[in-house]
Amino acid sequence: MNPTPLRILVHGASGRMGRALLRLAGERDGLRVVAAVSRSGEPLPEADATGVPVLAVADLSRAPDCDLVIDFSLPEAFDGVLADCVARGRALVSGTTGLSPAQREALDAAAARIPVLWAANFSAGVAVLHALVRQAAAALPGWDADIVESHHVHKKDAPSGTALFLGEAVAAGRGSAPHYAALRAGDIVGEHLVQLTGPGERLELAHRATNRDIFARGALEAALRLAGKGPGRYGFGELLLGGGTN
Repeated sequence: MNPTPLRILVHGASGRMGRALLRLAGERDGLRVVAAVSRSGEPLPEADATGVPVLAVADLSRAPDCDLVIDFSLPEAFDGVLADCVARGRALVSGTTGLSPAQREALDAAAARIPVLWAANFSAGVAVLHALVRQAAAALPGWDADIVESHHVHKKDAPSGTALFLGEAVAAGRGSAPHYAALRAGDIVGEHLVQLTGPGERLELAHRATNRDIFARGALEAALRLAGKGPGRYGFGELLLGGGTN
């Protein structure tokens, strides 16, 4: 007998990541999308193809029962979905970037009651890059550190959440933050270069995403790995590599 599938609600379904999640969820055994939530509840071809109902953000409280919410929305929609997850005891996987300090504090508070996983990037390669950057920064503490990130013209926050995530690794390794540079051009999915520069030499660690589907597949994998966990603040890298909470 097949186990009961994990019931997923996709919040921010009309965005690039939301549409990718709806399209790719059918590839994964063990989960089922029960509803999609977008700003206005407009029809979505990716939802229509699988019979998933689409609701407006204002109707989030009327969404079907689910076990976990995957959120790729905007900061102005984040407070509502976090509060709904806490009220209903639903786990949350979120990749919404540009969160304020108060919203990050709210994530920590929610983790006392529900499993929470927030990540700036759901790429397996970036998870490994983060560990490498920390190691390199610790070994070369006196070198200059710079992070250059490039994204499509529609991305609003800069530096990107992934750049800041990698910057945390630099700071953890050497005790000081790097400098950042951001480029918005064309349809670049996401590129991040961490550069450490010393006298007469330069070390570059880079990750380039060429297809947004890697992030959607990573978020779906995170959802499956978060399922059944107790309340707490979890990291994508830790779950991916079999570790625990942050």
